[in-house]
Amino acid sequence: MQRIQSYISLLKGTMDQLPMQLILDVIGVLQKARMDGNQVFIMGNGGSASTASHFVCDLAKNTRLDGLPPFRVFGLTDNMAIFSAYANDEGYENVFSQQLANLIRPGDVVIGISASGNSRNVIAAMEEAQKHNAITIGFTGFDGGRLGPMVNISIHVRSNIIEHVEDIHLMLEHMIVRWIKEDVPAVTTIVPEIVQLPTTVFGD
Repeated sequence: MQRIQSYISLLKGTMDQLPMQLILDVIGVLQKARMDGNQVFIMGNGGSASTASHFVCDLAKNTRLDGLPPFRVFGLTDNMAIFSAYANDEGYENVFSQQLANLIRPGDVVIGISASGNSRNVIAAMEEAQKHNAITIGFTGFDGGRLGPMVNISIHVRSNIIEHVEDIHLMLEHMIVRWIKEDVPAVTTIVPEIVQLPTTVFGD
């Protein structure tokens, strides 16, 4: 029982440190992408791959409403044929960046989920996204790794417990999608007012 209580207590403490304004920034970026018809790409490895796929599913399906455009959202972990072809022929570090190279356009949004922040394939994909003036978002844990400082918006979960980081990343995906779903009446008025996106990293 004590272990369960400790897990929950530590998890709550980590959640209290989440960067609330930056989460709102992610929501604003996604709302703008929706209204502008920009694409959203999401990726991760292992447990983060599962969260990425879940995020794609929820963003595509659960935010639909007559009169508003659907999200053009794609998971870079989900096509095993192309994923394994790039891994086999060009190296695992290129499985995301090579998919992006074929599809990315200026103004698109690229979300990388990496607990360590050091997944080489996620880093390579973000470098590819930057070449095309896409908006980059990172979900990290531990010390943020290389991913945190290189993206436009860094959502850093301040924990060294991998299970807590992955728990909170999934919770954030659900929270973001629910906000977008419930904030629909405001989308058409808020999105055009969103300021020009930054060219430097948001604060952590």
